[in-house]
Amino acid sequence: MSEMVIIVDRENRVAGRETRAVMRAGRLPHRASFVFVFRTDGRLVVQRRTESKDIWPGWYDLAAGGVVMDGESYEESARRELEEELGVRGVDLRGGVEFWFENEAVQVWGCAYLCEWAGELRLQEEEVAAVEEWSEAAVERAAGSGARVTPDSVAAYARLREIGLISPRR
Repeated sequence: MSEMVIIVDRENRVAGRETRAVMRAGRLPHRASFVFVFRTDGRLVVQRRTESKDIWPGWYDLAAGGVVMDGESYEESARRELEEELGVRGVDLRGGVEFWFENEAVQVWGCAYLCEWAGELRLQEEEVAAVEEWSEAAVERAAGSGARVTPDSVAAYARLREIGLISPRR
């Protein structure tokens, strides 16, 4: 059975439902969740995506998250993805900040959250090749250097910084 995702318009109103494959092939606007996982010392957990990912394979991703499935809220998607990708559950999600991102690959209404996690990570081998923990300076260098970092996660991070949820001291 194909995964059904919510398709939205430019105002983030539900416009229909499609399979993930149709959404990707048509570059249809959809919703996605982003969760920035910080360690207690302020380092950010950054994923290296597997080479089998349908978009930006092998790139670094600043956030856990993914496409919001049909019938899911942003928060439900965020919690599901966080547990699937990193084995993180039962955390306090802060934020819930919506933003629009568009480039040649995607059109997406994202919702960005952040959390703190001191525990062990359990990686989803189909999606996460490895994780690293980056300082804020490392995130800023990578985001500004044209490195292979998913641009939607860079936009989500910048939005949380802009409104003060990610403080410059991290």
